[in-house]
Amino acid sequence: MENIQKRLFLDYPMLIGVGFLTVLSVIVLNSIAPHLFPSYFLYIVLAFAALFIFMQVDFDVISIFSRHLYVASIIFLLLPIIIGQVTRGTIRWIPLGPLTIQPAEIVRPFLLVFFANYLTQSRLDIKSIFKAFILLLLPFFLILIQPSLGVAVITAVGFVGILLAADMDKKYLAAALGIFILLIPVGWQFLEPYQKDRIVSFADPSRDPLGTGYNSLQSMISIGSGKIFGRGLGRGVQTQLAFLPEKHTDFVFAAVGEEMGFVGAVILALASLFVLLRLVIFIERTSSPAARAYVSGFFATMFVQAFVHMGMNLGLLPITGVPLPLVSAGGSSLLATMIGLGIALGARKNISLS
Repeated sequence: MENIQKRLFLDYPMLIGVGFLTVLSVIVLNSIAPHLFPSYFLYIVLAFAALFIFMQVDFDVISIFSRHLYVASIIFLLLPIIIGQVTRGTIRWIPLGPLTIQPAEIVRPFLLVFFANYLTQSRLDIKSIFKAFILLLLPFFLILIQPSLGVAVITAVGFVGILLAADMDKKYLAAALGIFILLIPVGWQFLEPYQKDRIVSFADPSRDPLGTGYNSLQSMISIGSGKIFGRGLGRGVQTQLAFLPEKHTDFVFAAVGEEMGFVGAVILALASLFVLLRLVIFIERTSSPAARAYVSGFFATMFVQAFVHMGMNLGLLPITGVPLPLVSAGGSSLLATMIGLGIALGARKNISLS
């Protein structure tokens, strides 16, 4: 068994955590959105296949193609504009037979690979950081105009996570953060009106309970109505009667809170924390600077996704449409997360399994 583990580079704690969250996701989604099945199982199979494939590829091998991955990502992000499927005023998805793929999600781990290599080639100075920001702006803009604010922000978060792990003078980090802050007003101009309303209504959702504040209020009602042990699977009033919007994606944590209660929500949060802590161990044990930077960036994206998703479901953060990794429905999000985890596992295998 030990020889098999070494040959396949299995990390049982991580696989158990990922498997648990996936099973919990299937149970919850089958309760609140049974129409997703059985087709959603195909996404799950593809996602696990991607996980096991990428975990067998050494990070140094992937790094060789980092520039090609960046170019391919830009091309992939342009495809929705050409052949994309319009859904509720957005052009994010590409139809592939019975499946739909969201390029903005799929390219995230590959962009992290590129920036992890680009920012660790040598000690960073202000010129190289500025070039990196320019390279980030192109995919960031292409994602933002789809529009997909949540994915764009998560992509930027991954970039910041890589910067923090890179070898650089702290004053340059301050300068980089300053540039990012200065660009926020520019980014505001590209937001859709509904996205601006979501952010503004965050301070007081009750001022427009049937409009911009509706989602936040319904989410908090759902979580509160679940109490300790929940109403039971398939018995949630908010979820089953469709008062809770996007219950299987943006508000899956609220759905869990209603049907499985405080206990179910805590179990879900702890399982997500376990996977995140496992990534922290990977950061500490990965020997390659580029691999360490990649895992740091990927950890940042998963952490912020989980934190923002749970925060907006609890009414503590603005509604941004960020899915909960491994739990929310979304084939592209699940596939991207599994690819990212597979690459992280491939980065970890540079050291012994002790």
